[in-house]
Amino acid sequence: SSDLVPFEPIQKPVPTAKARPWTHKNYLIRPLATFDVTGRVLLTEDFGSGREAELSPKDLTLGWGTMSHNRYLKQLSLSHSGRFYQWQTQEEGVDKDTVTRSSANMHFIPANDTVAAILKGIRRDDLVRARGYLVQVEAPDGWHWVSSQVRTDTGAGACELIFTEQLEVLLSPPTPPGP
Repeated sequence: SSDLVPFEPIQKPVPTAKARPWTHKNYLIRPLATFDVTGRVLLTEDFGSGREAELSPKDLTLGWGTMSHNRYLKQLSLSHSGRFYQWQTQEEGVDKDTVTRSSANMHFIPANDTVAAILKGIRRDDLVRARGYLVQVEAPDGWHWVSSQVRTDTGAGACELIFTEQLEVLLSPPTPPGP
């Protein structure tokens, strides 16, 4: 296959030794699964205010498999609406299940300043790998935010919420020369 990213995200049960919740920025973080995703950045969206932004300042919509491939992506029009991602197409050859199964909008919670700095610099079409945990976040006042744990869902609650311990840009498209 000529997919840029041939494999799906890897999700596994949290090892018993790591299963205890921890505190991050005064929130309780409960690990739901370990998560390792390599994907092509289809969209990025920065957030500056609100509780979610405090934890997760940037969303990346990632694609893998068919959704990392130029030929397929050319048939789609992608956009962000708040913390969701939407797509449209006029083409016959686009399969809704393929889009749903091979892409997701993901909320990244940087575990440290290094990850935060890398996240800040990520651009559309970068190829990235992120490792950490899918999590549930709880605030002392009862507010909570919960990750999806499947790749086949859509709509509210369908986004992955990743406590990101490692983040790397594997490949960046060349920057066009300046004026």
